[in-house]
Amino acid sequence: MRTPATGASNRGMTRSAIEDPNDVPARPSLPAGTAALVGVLAVAAALAAGHLVAALVGSGASPYLAVGNAAIDLTPEWLKEFAIRTFGEDNKLVLLAGMAVVLLLVAVLAGLISRRGSLPGTLLAVGLGVVGLVAVFTRPDVGQLAVLAPATSLLVGVGVFRWLHRLALARVVAVGATETDQALPRRAFLRASTGVALGAGVLGAGGQLLTGGSDATGSRRALGRITPASPAPPIPPGADFAAQGTPRFITPSKDFYRVDTALVVPQLAAEDWRLRVHGMVDRELVFNFDDVRSRELRERTITMVCVSNEVGGPYISTANFVGVPIAELLREAGVRDGAEQLFSTSTDGYTAGTDLTKLTNEDDGAMLAIGMNGESLPVEHGFPARMVVPGLYGYLSATKWVVDMELTTWEAKRPYWLDRGWAREAPVKTASRIDAPGDGATVAAGRVVVSGIAWAQPRGIDKVEVRVDGGRWLPAELSTGVSTDTWRMWRIAMDLEPGRRRVECRATDSSGYQQTGRRTPTAPDGATGWHSVTFTVG
Repeated sequence: MRTPATGASNRGMTRSAIEDPNDVPARPSLPAGTAALVGVLAVAAALAAGHLVAALVGSGASPYLAVGNAAIDLTPEWLKEFAIRTFGEDNKLVLLAGMAVVLLLVAVLAGLISRRGSLPGTLLAVGLGVVGLVAVFTRPDVGQLAVLAPATSLLVGVGVFRWLHRLALARVVAVGATETDQALPRRAFLRASTGVALGAGVLGAGGQLLTGGSDATGSRRALGRITPASPAPPIPPGADFAAQGTPRFITPSKDFYRVDTALVVPQLAAEDWRLRVHGMVDRELVFNFDDVRSRELRERTITMVCVSNEVGGPYISTANFVGVPIAELLREAGVRDGAEQLFSTSTDGYTAGTDLTKLTNEDDGAMLAIGMNGESLPVEHGFPARMVVPGLYGYLSATKWVVDMELTTWEAKRPYWLDRGWAREAPVKTASRIDAPGDGATVAAGRVVVSGIAWAQPRGIDKVEVRVDGGRWLPAELSTGVSTDTWRMWRIAMDLEPGRRRVECRATDSSGYQQTGRRTPTAPDGATGWHSVTFTVG
């Protein structure tokens, strides 16, 4: 018997089931928080793995640090000066923190754009990995094995991202299933994400431990005090006016200014250090630390100043440096005719060019220094060895962690800062600074002592003058002179009426040159202008 009603009903149900769009399953999507977590954990794992491998093949191979160093190299000079001026010696810490924030945001972004599929985040991870590879590959201070670090970082980052994404997606798909079926993927993702977080911490700590195990601190400690055969003359009484607000004449090593391009302080043990002297010489020489320390060490009191020091700036310090004359080393190597510069290279790849005329006369005081204030050089100030050349700004005369000295011409080699628009020659300019009262201070009415420092290495300071509110210039009292290679303190006592007062200072060096009042920026060869402070007399 035919049953048309039933047959029609069955056919109708089939068409309805096929044609109803609501019966098509929706593509699963990760919750935003879970997706972001996947991205963050993948980046953390990538960085930790790269850091561990870099500890084995060279700390400069760390993709994180290599990118940071590349950022320093590519940063416009005005921005570098702004960073130094704004953040001082913490400018590199600010850069590292800024990079961490950017990486965190990129990691979150990688997760959020991959909520329905892992491909977008994978491509972004690959892009980050390629940036790390390029940054490491272009570093001058790493070997061929260095690419292993960013390559490992890339593989781990992509692998972890895709693995966690798959587990997280399985957890989403299981929603709506039985409680038992939901628990398995939920526990799998929880175990995996926890394991990745712990693993990243262990790998990162392992890399840091390995790096720390090869650092210079233990080597420096083992050397003990560095005692010169020819000590510097003792600092005479009255060399500073610290009681009236000037710095102490000798800057404690911990307070000595630091401005350099090293994102992370290079770690080089004294027993591993070598200095190669080559190029336009009669004989190539290689010195180890014992070769230098066994020589007749000399001590010199030298004031150093950074070219980034703005008018009234803090980047000037004085120390007793111990080492050997660079002229002595050059004499042994034999300088060939036509050599124009000493092209020095740091272990981290930084380069500087120093005019040879400043280095060949021992009386000029240029040193390969291994000691500072009676001890080995602090690690952050160049341990095991650095250059110190009086009378020149540090960017072309004070290479820290120096491992190579090549005698060459200016045309053949271009040092780091010369390629960035700074001057080839930059003698220290005659300058002065007011240290007390400080700008914006309030002092009692009556007799006010104004004090500060002045410098003009290697000419020396003959006079400092001060004026109030644009009035007549008055001579200040100078401290006891130490040498023409060092700063000189000054002070003046004045009777000042209540109110806001503006004080300026200027110096005159031993050649008779009077410090100019014309303001110029630090680039390309050092700032000029009179320093002034404004304070309130109560």
